[in-house]
Amino acid sequence: MAFGRFDRSAGSEPMSDINMTPLIDVMLVLLVIFIITAPLLASSIKLDLPQTDAGKSGHVPKSVTLAIDVNGQVFMHEQALELAALAGELAQLAQRNPETEVQLRADKSVPYGRMVEVMGVAQKAGLNRIGFVTEAPTSPPQAAAPEPALRKP
Repeated sequence: MAFGRFDRSAGSEPMSDINMTPLIDVMLVLLVIFIITAPLLASSIKLDLPQTDAGKSGHVPKSVTLAIDVNGQVFMHEQALELAALAGELAQLAQRNPETEVQLRADKSVPYGRMVEVMGVAQKAGLNRIGFVTEAPTSPPQAAAPEPALRKP
C-alpha cells in the first residue's frame, strides 16, 4: 500500500528578500557601542609634557586639627586662636583645597554650643568635611552590677 498525494502542486517558492530586522538590530548595537567608547578614545592621546617647578603649588594638607580645651579656647597647630583669626586661617585652607577635612578634638566638658560655633566657622570658610576625634577606652567596659530585687516588708 503506497501513501502519497495525488495532486503534485508546486510548494511555496523560496523568498528572494533579505530579512532586515536582524541587520538593523546589529547596527543599532554597534552604534551604541561606538557612542559610548568614542569619548574614551579621544582622551587616550599620549603626551610627554615638559616639567617645571613653577607649576607646583605649596603643601596643601589633607586635614587640619582643631582642639578645644576645657575653657573653650580653640587651638590650631598648637596655637590659640580667636574665632575671627580661625575663620581667616580656615578660609585660606579652603581656598587652596576645599576638600580639606577638619578634625575636631574637644574636651568632654566643652559645651555643645561652643563646638557648634567652631563648626559654623569652618563651614562658613568653605570646609564642609568635619570629623570628631575620640579616644578608645583604655580598659574594657565593666558590666553594671545587677540591682537588688525589692522585697516587700
